Amino acid sequence: MAAELDKATVAKAYARWAPVYDLVFGSVFDRGRKASIAAAQRIGGRILEVGVGTGLSLPEYAWTNRLIGVDFSAPMLRKAKDRVVEHRLTNVDGLAVMDAQHLGFQDGVFDVVVAQYVITVVPDPEATLDEFARVLKPGGEIILVNHLGAEAGLRAVFEQWFAPLARRLGWRPEFRWERLAQWAARHGGVRVIERRPMPPLGHFSLIRFGRLGGEFAPAGVAE
Repeated sequence: MAAELDKATVAKAYARWAPVYDLVFGSVFDRGRKASIAAAQRIGGRILEVGVGTGLSLPEYAWTNRLIGVDFSAPMLRKAKDRVVEHRLTNVDGLAVMDAQHLGFQDGVFDVVVAQYVITVVPDPEATLDEFARVLKPGGEIILVNHLGAEAGLRAVFEQWFAPLARRLGWRPEFRWERLAQWAARHGGVRVIERRPMPPLGHFSLIRFGRLGGEFAPAGVAE
């Protein structure tokens, strides 16, 4: 397995990105962001957004949802708090600096956990997913949007070559779908509902996991 990220690397990377994040990544990640919000709102209720960053998503949720956002980066979160004030988002119940691997919430308190472009930048993706499942109500969903590494071909070769530099910037381009599928199989309390390629060119994917113990939304392209 490739060398993992560490928390200090991630924190430094996102402190550097915070001033320009919206400008650089706002439009690139827009389709995935909107798709994850739409998926979350099909369930609705109490939504936790992990890796809320600068809060780009927050104004796009319906006011009927109750939102909590957490992020490991204090500089990013300061921008999110400014956005909440600017847009008068009274449906945002809280924003907090928090480690995604150690969420400060009781078991089973959220209807949805959303993590956009997060799971490949945390030091321990499997432990982080365990936390997402822990705080989720039975019948709730984990909704991820993320780049997934190519299984073969020139893109896979490039991602392996680029990986050492990418980790210094705070992400893993070589992270593959099989890690998510294996986590779900080992966990035993979740199942894959959907895996859907997203623009541009299918380099990103929307992934939905359902927490066992309740009814699931209709399955999409599960693999």
